[in-house]
Amino acid sequence: MITLGQALNRGLRAAMTRDPRVVVMGEDIGRLGGVFRVTSGLQKDFGADRVMDTPLAESGIVGTAVGLALRGYRPVCEIQFDGFVYPAFDQIVSQLAKMRARSAGRLALPVVIRIPGSGGIGAVEHHSESNESYFVHTAGLRVVTCATPSDGYTMIQQAVAGDDPVIFYEPKRRYWDKAEVDEEAPLSAAPALHSARTVRAGRDLTVITYGSMVHPALVAAQIAEEEGRSVEVVDLRSLAPLDLPALLASVRRTHRAIVVHEAPTTLGMGAEISALLTEHCYFEMEAPVLRVGGYNIPYPPARAEEIYLPDADRILEAIDASFAY
Repeated sequence: MITLGQALNRGLRAAMTRDPRVVVMGEDIGRLGGVFRVTSGLQKDFGADRVMDTPLAESGIVGTAVGLALRGYRPVCEIQFDGFVYPAFDQIVSQLAKMRARSAGRLALPVVIRIPGSGGIGAVEHHSESNESYFVHTAGLRVVTCATPSDGYTMIQQAVAGDDPVIFYEPKRRYWDKAEVDEEAPLSAAPALHSARTVRAGRDLTVITYGSMVHPALVAAQIAEEEGRSVEVVDLRSLAPLDLPALLASVRRTHRAIVVHEAPTTLGMGAEISALLTEHCYFEMEAPVLRVGGYNIPYPPARAEEIYLPDADRILEAIDASFAY
């Protein structure tokens, strides 16, 4: 049994061992091992040339990574907290996301940007953002998020091995969750990076979620089961591109859908998924697609975050509302 944080560390270690072009860079990620210790021990084992402590300058980190990628390296950048990514926004959306298309595919930018995302740890302002929609909206970026140690271990390796830039969200409140991870299984046996995964089968309703919300969705599904409703839970894993066939297959079985995410609902993943399901499954659904998300306000102070964050109770309320149609 290892934690999600340990699984990510071992995945990075495996990627660096496999390919000497992989370099890791970020604020305090070397000697300290990062705020959440995800890179702990890597600088000691691979040296300061491959695990680099950078200045406190996110735009410089990503800009340097773009240059390294153009010279044949495979940089993995850590943005210390989700709310710190904004100074690097120009580099990500104006350079990283567009250069492969601008070069008609001649240039590859295999850059992974790791972002500890979402809230739930009692942190101060700028430390609990759910800003994935900015990057999902940006063509040219792949956006993924892990929810379990097993997925963390394999998905980080798959992201590093790809030739496109990847925004890799890690749900920070799940860093300490433990589970079994088969480190001996070949990477080729793991689910594809951009595939969704059904984490609980059900017949009556589909809950579509990702990252930090997978756990409360499973709690809500278990309670609903005790009340006589069979709820399927689908972990998206990949936000861009979406595994739309998996979502359609699930909803066509259950005929009801709820999308759950921690980010505010306005123009969030729930809005996009709701539109897609309505376009493809309108005549097969028994109720409209419902959304459960953060409120449309700036992330509140730590003392109020439990009121703000979606939980099993709010998911159960949405399940009741869906069956009321």
